[in-house]
Amino acid sequence: MNTRFARRMDNVRTSTIREILKVTEQPDIISFAGGLPALELFPVSDVAAAADRVLRESGAAALQYSPTEGFAPLREAFAAESRRRGIACSAKDILVTTGSQQPLDLAGKIFLDPGDCVLTENPTYMAAIQAFQTYEVRFAAVPTDHKGLIPEALPELIEREKPKFLYTIPNFQNPTGVTLTAERRKTLYSIAARYGLMVLEDDPYGRLRYAGSAIPPIKSLDTEGNVIYLSTVSKTIAPGLRVGWAVAAEQVHRKLTIAKQATDLHTSSFDQRIVHRYLADFDSDAHIERIRRSYGERYSIMDSTLRETMPPEFTWTHPEGGMFLWVTCPEGVETNELMRHALARKVLFVPGQDFFANASGHRFMRLNFSNASLELIREGIGRLAEVCHATVQ
Repeated sequence: MNTRFARRMDNVRTSTIREILKVTEQPDIISFAGGLPALELFPVSDVAAAADRVLRESGAAALQYSPTEGFAPLREAFAAESRRRGIACSAKDILVTTGSQQPLDLAGKIFLDPGDCVLTENPTYMAAIQAFQTYEVRFAAVPTDHKGLIPEALPELIEREKPKFLYTIPNFQNPTGVTLTAERRKTLYSIAARYGLMVLEDDPYGRLRYAGSAIPPIKSLDTEGNVIYLSTVSKTIAPGLRVGWAVAAEQVHRKLTIAKQATDLHTSSFDQRIVHRYLADFDSDAHIERIRRSYGERYSIMDSTLRETMPPEFTWTHPEGGMFLWVTCPEGVETNELMRHALARKVLFVPGQDFFANASGHRFMRLNFSNASLELIREGIGRLAEVCHATVQ
C-alpha cells in the first residue's frame, strides 16, 4: 500500500510497554513490566454499587452527552481533593479529563508548534514523550539525580532552548520512583515564574505514599497561573474508568476545554457519575490506605530480595511511594539484550531506553512492584538476579 501518513507520525515511537504487555498474557510469565495497579485491590463491589445507584437514580442523564468541562458535582469533588493537597482552587478551575494521559495531548494541542522545545526530566514517562512527539517537537533533558530534577540547570536551558513548557512528575516519578524535594519545588517554581515558563505537573501517584511525609504540589506555590496540575483516579480507584482532572488558570483552562471539545466532546458521562457516586458513598481514604499498605509491603519485599540476590554492581532507587523502582546496571550491560535473556527465564521488565527522549539509557531497567504477589516478587527477582549474574561474569 502507498498510504500517505501525516509527517508528525514519522518519529513517534511505539510503546515498549504496550508491546511487552502482549507477552504478559502468557500465564507462566512473571511481569515487572507494566505500570499496572493490583487488580485484586480494585473496589469492585463498591464500584458496582455506585454504578447501580447511578443507573437507578439518573440513568438517562448518565447515558446522555454532558458538558466538556465535566459533571459539576465531580468537578466540586476534584476541587475539594485538590485543596486537600494544598492547591487553592474551585470547581471552575477543574477540567475533567479522560485519565491524566489525555491532558498531555491537550497541552500539546494548545502549546506546541513544530520545532518547539519541551523540557523533561531525564529519564521521563515514555507515554509523555509519545504524546509530545506527535507535535514534531524537540526535547531538552533537565539533569536529574536522587532528589529529582536539578532546578539550577533550568535558567541556561530556558535561555538556550526557549521551551514552551516543562513536563515533570514530582511524586514517585515514573520511571525512577524519585520524589522532588520541597526545596527544589520552591526553586523550580521561582525560576519558572521569573521566566514565564509553563509547568505541566503530572501527579498520578501522589496519594500512594507509604513512607516519609507528603510534600505540597508545585501548583500550591503558583501565584502566576503558569502551573497546570494533573491527577487521576486510575491508581486510587481503577484505570478502566479513565477519569482524571486538570487544574489550570482561566486562560489555560479555556484553551484546554476547546481542545478537548475537538478531541472527544467530553469524558464518559457514565464513568464520571460512577466516580462521583463512589467518592460520595464510600470510604475512599480507607481504600487508598489499603493500597498504600499493600504496595509498601511489595516494595519492601522487592528491595530486600534485590539486596539478597543481585550482583553488587547493580544499584537501584528507594522510593517512598508509587509503583516503580529504577535499576542502574554496570557499564557494558545492555538492558534490551538483558531482557531477551530474562524472557527466556519467564520474567519481564522494561528496558530503560524508551524513557529517554534521545533513546539513550541502555544501562537501566524499570521494575514495577504493584502488580505481583509477594511470592511472585521473590521468585521473579530471583530469576532476574540469575540472569544478571550470568551477564557480568
